[in-house]
Amino acid sequence: METHPAVRSEPAGVEIGLNAAIVAVVDDEPVALVIRNDGDAVDGLPFGPFSPVAHRTLESGLRSWVEEQTGLGLGYVEQLYTFGDRGRHAQPDDPSLHVVSIGYLALTERGHARDLEHGTWRSWYQYFPWEDWRKGKPDILTSEIEPRLREWAVKPALRSAPVRPVPREDRIRICFGLDGGAWDEEKVLDRFELLYEAGLVEEARRDEREAASLWNGLPRLGLPMRFDHRRILATAIGRVRAKIKYRPVIFELMPDNFTLFELQKTVEAILGPHLHKQNFRRLVESAGLVEPTGEVKTQTGGRPAKLFRFRREVLLERPAPGVRVKPARS
Repeated sequence: METHPAVRSEPAGVEIGLNAAIVAVVDDEPVALVIRNDGDAVDGLPFGPFSPVAHRTLESGLRSWVEEQTGLGLGYVEQLYTFGDRGRHAQPDDPSLHVVSIGYLALTERGHARDLEHGTWRSWYQYFPWEDWRKGKPDILTSEIEPRLREWAVKPALRSAPVRPVPREDRIRICFGLDGGAWDEEKVLDRFELLYEAGLVEEARRDEREAASLWNGLPRLGLPMRFDHRRILATAIGRVRAKIKYRPVIFELMPDNFTLFELQKTVEAILGPHLHKQNFRRLVESAGLVEPTGEVKTQTGGRPAKLFRFRREVLLERPAPGVRVKPARS
């Protein structure tokens, strides 16, 4: 008779959390929907536990929590990532349940974004100021981040530091485009994780990471968020920045009718850098992503502008109908 080794029995001790990074563009600014519960000192994303009794699916549970907490009904939603690391906001001997967080990206049009019962829309660049290249390279990179990262790179590794196959200097160059490296706007999470490891964000101090003690008295970078929520938001930003290049998700953020200038400002808000106006218009029109409505918008502060709409037939014409812009760096 076949026997099997004994399996250690212990309580599961796991809770599934549902987190929503809800993104819109309002007044040419990329914003995320954040909430604060009673007693919270920092912002958090809408979230709540998954109930296998009350929720038919994970996504229905997410939609239910978001509507309950904010009054906002979600449209476009996609699953981002599962965050299961213990220790990011709990100590190793913490007896509470281990929370496995499932992050979601949701996109909403700016008209819907104004219809909130609870919560606040806040620019995602308040949490990641180094990601906003619309006016050229952000000052915070030159004045704060790059000097501190270079200093951290040559310090001896702390006993709690994770072992990495790539040297610190190379990781900094790859993530932040230093020493001839190229800035990749999609590496939002990689940059945040590197700043966390170096102890340069408030979450590292809160989580009692040893590296944070290197910077006592120096300001932390960007606004912190609850638990792993800034990490989840970073993942969402990187995802949407990548996805608008090969899928027409940018139009989930647009009203039914829009000018090409409004579309350009929305793409710039998401990606970070300024785009060349004529090149952008040629790219969008030649790609067949939009079609004219035959109407014009007069409230532009200048000449009337033609109104366009998303041409949905493009979804049937090719497999990757995205806005394949190539940002020009200042």
